[in-house]
Amino acid sequence: MRSVATARRMLGTPSDLLSCHMGLVRGYALEGHVPAAAVTRLLAERPAGISGLAVPGMPGGSLGMEVPGQVPDSYDVLAFDARGDRSVFMRFRGGTPV
Repeated sequence: MRSVATARRMLGTPSDLLSCHMGLVRGYALEGHVPAAAVTRLLAERPAGISGLAVPGMPGGSLGMEVPGQVPDSYDVLAFDARGDRSVFMRFRGGTPV
């Protein structure tokens, strides 16, 4: 596949949730700095209708965005479905679920 945009369309990622990274794990689209704890929960529970998870933007304190001495951001991991509907799947402060 030559185009990231084509891959994102195939995965069904809503355009307003696009971020800096994308992936596919066991049939689920991942977009942005999705913490491993959220992916682990997604794969364990396999909630009906969920196409993937997204973390829009680049929250401070998320994996790869840690800055020593800086207070980590609080942010939501959003679940989305094939229609583009979304809901909060988990909340984090930095890399820690809250």
